[in-house]
Amino acid sequence: MSFEHKGVDCNNCVKRFNSVFCKAENDSIDSINDHKVCTPYKRGQNIFLEGMRPQGVYCVNYGKIKVSKLGEDGKEQILRLVKAGDLLGYRSLLGEDKYYASAVAMEDSGVCFIPRELFLGILQKDGVLTMEIMKLLSDDLRKAEQNITHLAQKPVRERLAEALLFIKETYGFEEDGKTIALKITREELANLVGTATETVIRLLAEFKSDSILELEGKKIKIASMSKLVKTARLED
Repeated sequence: MSFEHKGVDCNNCVKRFNSVFCKAENDSIDSINDHKVCTPYKRGQNIFLEGMRPQGVYCVNYGKIKVSKLGEDGKEQILRLVKAGDLLGYRSLLGEDKYYASAVAMEDSGVCFIPRELFLGILQKDGVLTMEIMKLLSDDLRKAEQNITHLAQKPVRERLAEALLFIKETYGFEEDGKTIALKITREELANLVGTATETVIRLLAEFKSDSILELEGKKIKIASMSKLVKTARLED
C-alpha cells in the first residue's frame, strides 16, 4: 500500500477522530491537509532517528510503529508502541530538542509529515488543539512514571504479562478475537519488557504450559484473558 500527498484527505480520515486532531478547528485541519506530506514506509524503515533535529511532527495514517532508544551497550529499549491516529515527534519539537529516540515501522505503514512552522502556527491560534496536546504530554508523563515504577518493582513475569495486555489494548485482536494483531519477535518483546530475549522465550513457554497463551511463530494468541490479567496483577 502506498499513497501520495493528495491521496489522504484529513477531513475524511477516519483515524482523525481517534487522534489529537479530533477537536481541532476546521481551518486547522484544512491547513494541515494542504501542506502535509504523506509517505509509505516498509517494515524496518526509520521514520526518524535518535539525535536528529525535528523539522515537524508525524501523524500515523496506517500501520504500526515502535519508538525505541539504544542503550550504551547497543541494546534496544522499546519505549512506546504507536498506532494509526497517533502523533509522533511532538515532544522534541515543542521542547526544541533533538529526538531522544528513533521511530521505526514494525509493519508496512503510512505516515503524514506536518512541517514545524505550520504545526506551531496552528497551536498559537487553535486553543482546543493546544489543550489536547497538553493532555497528550500529561498522559505521556504518567505512563513514563508508571513504566519506571514497574521496571523497578515488578518481576519480569508480571511485566511480560502486562506488556502483552498493553499490546492487545494498543492494536486489538485479529478476526478470531484471540490473536494479538501484531507480529512481534521475541527480541522485540524482550526490548519492550526490558529483559533478555532468553528470559522472554522461557516465560512464553511457561505461559503456554499454563494455558495462558497459544504461540505460532510471531503470532501470540491469548487463551485465557483472566489468567493473563491475574499474572500481570491487574485484577484490582
